[in-house]
Amino acid sequence: MTSGQSRGRAIYATIWRWHFYAGLFVIPFVLLLAVTGAAYLFKPQVERWEERAFQGLPVAGAVAPQRQVDAALAAFPGASLNSYRLPERDGDAAMVHLAMSDRRTMRDVFVSPQGEVLGSITPNTRLMEWTKRIHGQLLLGKRGSWAVELAASWAFVLVLSGLYLWWPRGRGLAGVVWPRLKDGRRLFWRDLHAVTGFWVSSLALVLLITALPWAGVWGSAFKTARTEMGWIKGAQDWTLGGEAPASGGDPHTGHDHTAMMRAMPMPATAAPDVGLDAIVAKTKPEKLAFPVIVTPPGAPGLFGAPGAMAWTVRSDAQNRPLRTSITYDMATGRETAREDFADGHVIDRVVGYGIAWHEGQLFGWVNQLIGVLTAIGLVTMAVSGFVMWRRRKPQGALGAPPPTSVPTRMGGVVVILLVLAALLPLLAVSLILLWLFERLVLPHLPGLGRWLGLPMKDDLLIE
Repeated sequence: MTSGQSRGRAIYATIWRWHFYAGLFVIPFVLLLAVTGAAYLFKPQVERWEERAFQGLPVAGAVAPQRQVDAALAAFPGASLNSYRLPERDGDAAMVHLAMSDRRTMRDVFVSPQGEVLGSITPNTRLMEWTKRIHGQLLLGKRGSWAVELAASWAFVLVLSGLYLWWPRGRGLAGVVWPRLKDGRRLFWRDLHAVTGFWVSSLALVLLITALPWAGVWGSAFKTARTEMGWIKGAQDWTLGGEAPASGGDPHTGHDHTAMMRAMPMPATAAPDVGLDAIVAKTKPEKLAFPVIVTPPGAPGLFGAPGAMAWTVRSDAQNRPLRTSITYDMATGRETAREDFADGHVIDRVVGYGIAWHEGQLFGWVNQLIGVLTAIGLVTMAVSGFVMWRRRKPQGALGAPPPTSVPTRMGGVVVILLVLAALLPLLAVSLILLWLFERLVLPHLPGLGRWLGLPMKDDLLIE
């Protein structure tokens, strides 16, 4: 064997070990995020199903929007109006978004075209709201967001190292582009894992990249960089780690209801001269993408930001390129501002396209189908990787690939790892902590080190 071949095998073995350790950490997250992410792709359909009892109603005798709001406020004494959502279709109930008198909860109240209160939903109990909080925060708040971001950071390592291991190296297409189904279980599981990874890797990388602006640590650093570079035009409309950014809001997450509760209702002296009925009449011909939200002057905006003393009409469509926001003067009803998706900074537009793709709304059902297939592929990789590990795991050990002496020249591998660490703060921090753990702690715990499959001083290395 030549020295080049020996070095190549050593590099392969080293990357295999990195892939193995990254996989053990990431696999549980992949399973959870793939399932919840696939479910969230169908948020519009699920929410319309949740509201099925408030649809297909008769339209004869319909009353004005203000009458519908008055009915909702009468049903919940002490509540205040936060916003009014126009019906998606004729015969659908209007949704009146109220801040409850306890100043801790919100309520979506559905009012028929005739002004009858049909029912209500607490926004935070909606199925897709739970799914989103699991997907982004594991129901653990900021700490859960950090865990998800850390897993996503290591997922980059997992995907890139997997592509290196998959690389054909002169082999035929069998086991590379399609799995070998008749060569025994070991090859079947290996090929199922590798081939699925090949087909899914690019889509997985797109999902990881488009998720970064939402991440608490990465997204905050990204926002700071955009601010310093002057790349911000208007308010940021996505969350950071599931929480409100310093300014702006995020229709993707609905609203930050806790922040809204901290905002004071509009004082009576600020009552607008132009009413809701006139604003809705101006809005309907605009044909904005559903959901269309009308916010009265002074009502808290997204994330509880101080409300403008003007009427605001906005489309909160998940397909962000369809979004439009219009402001009307509260005294005259004259349009004073209009902002379309195309008016945002180019960086925000790129992020917006990425978020729309990530949520499966950029190309409608085609985007949803691709998202579901990607999720199935990720689950397949996770399950097949777990099966391979369990089949080869020895008794009393983790079953990591055998240790080998790390080549002195790793070339592009080191460059890629350094670039990833520079771009992904939590990956860099975790690498430093792992290095410190291996240098300072493991020497005193040789049994744990050998169980993990790490080379100890007294162990012979495979050359």
